[in-house]
Amino acid sequence: MISIKGSSLNKIDRSSSEYKSLQAFHERLKGKDSAIWGPDAQAEASIRMNWIDLPESSRDLLPQFDALAAKHRDKSNVILCGMGGSSLGPEVIAQTFSKKLFVLDSTDPDYVAHALDFDLSKSVVVVSSKSGSTIETASQRALFEGAFKDAGLDPVDHMVFVTDPGSPLDTQVRAGGFTVVNADPHVGGRFSVLSPFGLVPAALIGVDVSVLLDNASDTKAAFFADSQVVCDIAYLLSFVADQYLAFTDEGSGMPGLSDWIEQLVAESTGKNEVGRLPVVAESSHNGREGNAFTIAFTGNADLVVEGDLASQFIVWEWVTALVGAALAIDPFNQPNVTEAKEQTSALLNQWKGVLPTFTPDLTDGSVEIFGTGMNTTDALTQLIAAVPQDGYIAIMAYLDRKDDVEIAELREILADKSGRPVTFGWGPRFLHSTGQFHKGGQQNGVFLQITGEVKRDIAIPGQSYGFKTLLAAQALGDGKALASRKYPLLRFNLSNRAVGISEILDAVKSL
Repeated sequence: MISIKGSSLNKIDRSSSEYKSLQAFHERLKGKDSAIWGPDAQAEASIRMNWIDLPESSRDLLPQFDALAAKHRDKSNVILCGMGGSSLGPEVIAQTFSKKLFVLDSTDPDYVAHALDFDLSKSVVVVSSKSGSTIETASQRALFEGAFKDAGLDPVDHMVFVTDPGSPLDTQVRAGGFTVVNADPHVGGRFSVLSPFGLVPAALIGVDVSVLLDNASDTKAAFFADSQVVCDIAYLLSFVADQYLAFTDEGSGMPGLSDWIEQLVAESTGKNEVGRLPVVAESSHNGREGNAFTIAFTGNADLVVEGDLASQFIVWEWVTALVGAALAIDPFNQPNVTEAKEQTSALLNQWKGVLPTFTPDLTDGSVEIFGTGMNTTDALTQLIAAVPQDGYIAIMAYLDRKDDVEIAELREILADKSGRPVTFGWGPRFLHSTGQFHKGGQQNGVFLQITGEVKRDIAIPGQSYGFKTLLAAQALGDGKALASRKYPLLRFNLSNRAVGISEILDAVKSL
């Protein structure tokens, strides 16, 4: 169940026309009215409404989940290949219940190498993709099929696929004899955590998914009977908060929940030059930059939303749908995500499998600087100066989120030095999250890309290029999409990752 508290609750006017409109949207949403987001959104919305039923409909799949868990009981390593909605939900489930799950949501060769370090004979790989056409997931699938064969193992015995029925991936892997779990095609990716996309990995790592579904169903029944909690949250996000929502997991026991909400809210609302940009902060205090509206799951904040994980899932999905209606935004599409994909494909075609050599504007120690001829310190100073009065900074780190995790400290330091909201995203993961907002939301961001040299490239079976080239194309392709909007954009490439990260942190601390 969910309860709310916080200093902002006294700003809710339940007699206002805005609040009453949310109540009306709520009632229409209960009936799956696809028209509440406007005529332009209705076609897409009409085929994306079944997430509402998942707390109940997913129970039909419990025998299948149990069978999968039993089949792979001897596998001690569960590796999930997926992006965005296919990975963020399972990851927070695993972390909340202290279960081991390796989430491969990167094309960085250094990070991919960690997944190959597992004993493959004791591993099961879950490949999650609605269509199977996602370039990251398709590459990871090919990698593991080849790795199992090279190890003398039958991939059929070690791989499970989650996809939509009749998708190209569904057709291909069924023909190959693989285990497939079909998800409801009328559920969008970021609303899919209570579908097989979230529950298959959860079952394989030993989470009792029936409890998750029970909790979500009970909470849904509660706000169906009394809309105040969900309408209160939606009102605060729509009419009290401005652009920035600062979330923190601190003390919640649900690490990763803020990251999951970040994708849900940013990708759902960040379009038509409006939206709400979540900032995942270290604490409620650290999220205050730029007067961001702070949200926590325990302790103190402008809004504190307390409740178990599954209840958080269904409430935030519902609230996001209501906020979309309040802002007249289609919460189910992601029109700008394709821009980076198209730019990536164009570069891969242009390079023909050979990564070009790029000449930096300046080299400062282990930091190669692109976009200005200034040294690291001066370049960061210039970047901060370029932030509009109401703007934000986005850090996009195309690095190894395991070995290069220290770079994440840059978010808090840069926020302190700039006084503005600062987001941090691991590339290419963020392309399926805040990547939509950065291009479709309010046009007031400045962007810092951080790339790095890799220890060794890893080939992608069936392709002329490896993961190193794919990662570079994703980073530079997204850079082209951002540059087309004339956004301030700075790129640091680290010739030595560990040293370069230290140099960047030292530079920003000196400002």
